[in-house]
Amino acid sequence: MSIGRTGPQHTAPTRTGRTALLVAALLAALLGLLPGAGPAHATTTKAPSGGATTTSTPATKAPATTAPKPPKPPTANPAAATDPVGTRVDFAGAGGTVLHGLVLTPPTATAAHRGPGLVMVPGAGPGPLSELRPAAEAYARRGITTLIFDKRTDGYSMTHRDYGQLADDALAAVRLLRSRPEVAPGRVGLWGLSEGAWVVSLAAARSGDVAYLVTAGAVGLTPARQQAWAYDGYLRHAGVSGSLRTALPDSSVRVLAAAGLFPEADYDPVPVWERVHQPVLAEWGTLDREAAPQESAAIIRQALDRAGNTHYTLRTVPGVRHNLHLTDDDGYDRPDRLPPDYADTETAWIQRLATALPAASADPAPHQATLSHAFAPLPWYQRAWAEAVATLLCLTGFAGYALTGAARRIRRRPRPAALPRAARWAAVTGTAALLGGLGYLFFLMVTAAMFPGPVLFGRPVVWLAVQLLALVAVGSAGVAAGTALRRRAALAATRGLDRARLGALLLASAIFVPWALSWGLLLP
Repeated sequence: MSIGRTGPQHTAPTRTGRTALLVAALLAALLGLLPGAGPAHATTTKAPSGGATTTSTPATKAPATTAPKPPKPPTANPAAATDPVGTRVDFAGAGGTVLHGLVLTPPTATAAHRGPGLVMVPGAGPGPLSELRPAAEAYARRGITTLIFDKRTDGYSMTHRDYGQLADDALAAVRLLRSRPEVAPGRVGLWGLSEGAWVVSLAAARSGDVAYLVTAGAVGLTPARQQAWAYDGYLRHAGVSGSLRTALPDSSVRVLAAAGLFPEADYDPVPVWERVHQPVLAEWGTLDREAAPQESAAIIRQALDRAGNTHYTLRTVPGVRHNLHLTDDDGYDRPDRLPPDYADTETAWIQRLATALPAASADPAPHQATLSHAFAPLPWYQRAWAEAVATLLCLTGFAGYALTGAARRIRRRPRPAALPRAARWAAVTGTAALLGGLGYLFFLMVTAAMFPGPVLFGRPVVWLAVQLLALVAVGSAGVAAGTALRRRAALAATRGLDRARLGALLLASAIFVPWALSWGLLLP
């Protein structure tokens, strides 16, 4: 799945509030900024309707000797004249699911002067409408009636989604916008970011109600291949080298896809783009680190050419990242700041469609430091069933030995002298390496590899610690096996339960060695 997404705008906190919020964020393990506190001494009350809030600041009492001044006449607010008008709407999406949206209308739009409309679809993730509101307001201020809506929660999750279903939701939004009195029905288009570009292209291929397409950070690769390329780029940017560069972008993605836990992993956007005949404005930032823009632009252009579509504009936008926002870290961060000229070119392109269709044109695509690569077939030992069995056996042997030993100590029962002391080290470090390795890889996947942590000797400190634990576990297991061989006679006299514990531990250790090698825990 694509990782590109835009976050909601946040109010900047005060100095004291920022410190408190930072502590709260660390304790809650949140990623990103939390909303800050408002101005000091201000009070906020809800409007009678329950939807708006007003902020008031206590006035300072004037001295008794000062004559009251006449009130100043109200001054006009130039920005208010261009602010879009927001209208909450509800509509039925695919399968009858009720979706909640917001229509942002230019203040000059009227039924007598109908203008173009635009439905915006976000990238991967929960996708609340607030995520796209700043961008939607930018379009509305420039004369485009814009509809944004909360992404469905029914049928969309980290492990399941259906682009066809999301496309039907987008088409339902198009139908709603076409029915608005201030919108020209034949001038309603779709805008999609990253994963949203897969959705809107599919919607356009399905329905002629879509008059045009605008995409940001569209991906021409399969989701699995694109995600692997993005993971590798973020790790490389952080200074990571070695086995993690294979374990995350290659092994993790392939195993998740094979297990059915990577939704739409093999979705191929090319046949869909080959059925798109509407005018297309596809844009990529020069600092796009997520869409494999050099490859994606070429793939989408070739697909449109095969479709006979001669009305596309492929545009490269300088100085912006995947979602066409500004960046402070060469495209490897996600600040929510729009460029000052955001939506200027796009709005002009949309408005010109009323008089003439664009001729096919393409800017040079953004450069990629590395190209993506196709996945090799999984070996049998990395298939879902094999991984599940190996992980379960290792965890049972390691954790089982450690837990039963802890229970013995709690009951103050003596440890059999024949049991190797090294077995305890193997149990504890093996459990920690197994859970730590899988947990760290999962953390990197859900955070798009943006936060690998401090790097030492080309390895994140967490990964380096897990590798050291794996080495200790294997070494301790080897010592325990040697000791057990020397104490065969004594072990034969111990209880069957103790022999079974040790046997399970040694079996887990034997399985752990190839498992750890396949995941890079025992490799540089």
